[in-house]
Amino acid sequence: MAVAAEQFPRTQGWQAGLQLGFRAQGRRTVLAERRRHGPLAVQRPFYPEGEVCHVYLLHPPGGVVGGDELAIRVQLGQGSQALLTTPGATKFYRSAGRRARQTQHLQVAAGATLEWLPQENIFFAGARVTLDTRVELHRDAHLALWEIHCLGRPVIGESFDSGHIDSRLALLRDGIPVLLDRQRIAPDNRARLSLMAGCAVGGTLLISHAGQDDLAACRELLFAGGSDYTGATLIDDILLVRHLGDSTETVRRLFTEIWQTLRPGTLGRSPNVPRIWAT
Repeated sequence: MAVAAEQFPRTQGWQAGLQLGFRAQGRRTVLAERRRHGPLAVQRPFYPEGEVCHVYLLHPPGGVVGGDELAIRVQLGQGSQALLTTPGATKFYRSAGRRARQTQHLQVAAGATLEWLPQENIFFAGARVTLDTRVELHRDAHLALWEIHCLGRPVIGESFDSGHIDSRLALLRDGIPVLLDRQRIAPDNRARLSLMAGCAVGGTLLISHAGQDDLAACRELLFAGGSDYTGATLIDDILLVRHLGDSTETVRRLFTEIWQTLRPGTLGRSPNVPRIWAT
């Protein structure tokens, strides 16, 4: 007699890994290496702008729970160009006590361009999550990257009133740290929550090879928005944009507009929004 899978609850979390390697081949970039285990995968590459390889990261379970461990490693070979995104938000559900972990290690060789533009992370009340993103740029490698975090579900009035988040972002060029960022959030840590000005949504955007003109253009876009808390600055040639608000739609729209505006000058590509964002 067949027995429903629900009668055997999963006591161990998913152990999932995905390793991708991109290489310049002729006039386009190809996904030359793809290794995976567990519930992480990618769709076939797309080429909506000819040379750049667009790849969509997939997590079939649809959410991350306590005990899950997801590891993503991406390597771009010399001169390759890749844009990676996700078809939807990543949801971190309430934990019974165990911690969920997601690590992302991104390596970009000289002359290569990586655009890492996932949709937002949503942390349900009670989630216990460790996030660790490490980006290594070599020589003149180009980068556009954003991270968007949503605490609770503000659209239905749910606040992040329990749980814990430990999020790290490290950016290095030729082994030298450019940005080391860490955010720890827990409802009983009022000092940390106060740094978000009571907002539920926080976002960070990084674009390399930016200058004063790019910073000025970015700030014009920020002033035109006229809402929430947003600022921009330069760290060497890295444009850093920070956002605090209460709407993931708002920050996605803002970051997309900045990326589209600055992409031709900083990354040498015309604006080309992934089709999956329109679905």
